[in-house]
Amino acid sequence: MNIGQASDATGLPAKTIRYYEDIDLIKPARAANGYRDYDNADVHRLAFIQRSRSLGFSIDECRALLSLYEDKARASSDVKALALEKITEIDRKLKELKSLRATLKTLADNCHGDDRPDCPIIDEMARGVGA
Repeated sequence: MNIGQASDATGLPAKTIRYYEDIDLIKPARAANGYRDYDNADVHRLAFIQRSRSLGFSIDECRALLSLYEDKARASSDVKALALEKITEIDRKLKELKSLRATLKTLADNCHGDDRPDCPIIDEMARGVGA
């Protein structure tokens, strides 16, 4: 199938599919006319990558997962280790976001939000600028 059909089958934009080929995540065959020729295995790889990306895995992590996906002799412990690492990273990011939210909430709560120019939000953001 051509790239448009592969795009329709996976929901990925053709530009993304070309990018995945450029970085060697997929390697579709080429037809005699030089056009990419995606088979069912390519579409499954693309769908796998898409799902992995939607779960927050980076391109390099997707590369590792794809390698494990294609290795029928893989140990599930290797896959689980990658998933647990991602969970740890997500937990760290959640903690950071909660802290950022608390800080911004405190600043917003202390801002009068009126016509006065004094604003603790701006003051906090400007602290240390140009120092």
